[in-house]
Amino acid sequence: MTNTYDVIVVGAGIMGCSTAFHLAQRGISVLVLEKDTVGAGGTGRSSAIIRQHYSNELTARMALYSLRVFQEFDERVGGECGFQQTGWVAIAAARDQEGLQANVALQRTFGINTGTISAADLESMMPGVATEDLVVAAYEPESGYSDPHMTVTAYADAARRNGAKILVDAEVTGVRFVGDHVAGVDSSAGSFDAPVVLNCAGPWGGLVAQLCGVSVPIQSSRVQVAVFRRPAEYTGHPVVMDFVNGVYLRPETGNLTLVGSIDPAEANDVVDPNDFPEHADAEFIAGMGEQMLRRYPPMEASESMGGYASLYGVTPDWHPIIDELPRGSGCYICSGFSGHGYKLAPAVGLMVADLIMDQDNPEFPTQLFRYDRFAADELVRGAYEYSIAG
Repeated sequence: MTNTYDVIVVGAGIMGCSTAFHLAQRGISVLVLEKDTVGAGGTGRSSAIIRQHYSNELTARMALYSLRVFQEFDERVGGECGFQQTGWVAIAAARDQEGLQANVALQRTFGINTGTISAADLESMMPGVATEDLVVAAYEPESGYSDPHMTVTAYADAARRNGAKILVDAEVTGVRFVGDHVAGVDSSAGSFDAPVVLNCAGPWGGLVAQLCGVSVPIQSSRVQVAVFRRPAEYTGHPVVMDFVNGVYLRPETGNLTLVGSIDPAEANDVVDPNDFPEHADAEFIAGMGEQMLRRYPPMEASESMGGYASLYGVTPDWHPIIDELPRGSGCYICSGFSGHGYKLAPAVGLMVADLIMDQDNPEFPTQLFRYDRFAADELVRGAYEYSIAG
């Protein structure tokens, strides 16, 4: 195996593998280095919800593009992603009504299949759901979820078919420079040379950035998911984002429902990404159960199946950093998606490949996610400042 490549990608999660795929498709020689296994970080434990409801046009367009890829995954990438079209619902409190309706109107202008629905509509989709406090709800019939392991594995396989190399158990320990430009990396699997290094390390993104000589505001935050088995007669439901009760509900095979928080305060548990409890706390599971029941009373007859914890790489505005850092160095970063990157990954891979190759992409420019927005106080603002919705 050669030790010299055009691009070295650090991290084999969905961002790293998607970008490697897009670069390799263009004939770029790519090496992906992963400290564990493909998808072993945040990707593998993602709830993998696929929705398009964003409050700025760029991320909404990225979500729409990505949905089309998930829908046509075998043709566009190859292999299976396990996409399940369950529909997606956002239930809004009174304080969110204006913002939600404005978002729906924005999204419809460029082709997202979305609209508002009544309490009766929701009850027909989800018998037993509580709607007494429902002010307005948005509905995306084409959205749903996919299988994160299948998806990232398929992207890795597609990158390999196009010539990329992926090394696992290869932890990056250093980034080498000649003058002000990157020259390669050192890892537990050896040293490799490249004029471009891309940091797709997710919750480890801040640590890898330090190896490039920069400090970025990405904190590794522990987040939890509770799992419940539904009563046998309740065989499924759409993905639900409940702004009133601050939770999401996502169906899973085996008649299960995954329940997690959309309250940013839940992601304030900053941890060492190499050493954190991977089980869900009993208090969290109980709390999610109570919030779930407020929206979906039939789950009172459900069975708790425990839960698990994962990691978000969180930035101050809950949006990623996609940029060259330092400028002109050949070091790039694509990290800090704060828990809502999975659904955008097909578009992000294309976006970052274009950035590295200095190709203009008017559909998906990276300016919104530049690093210096923090110093300039030009943060990406969402309509729901108290939620991770974006």
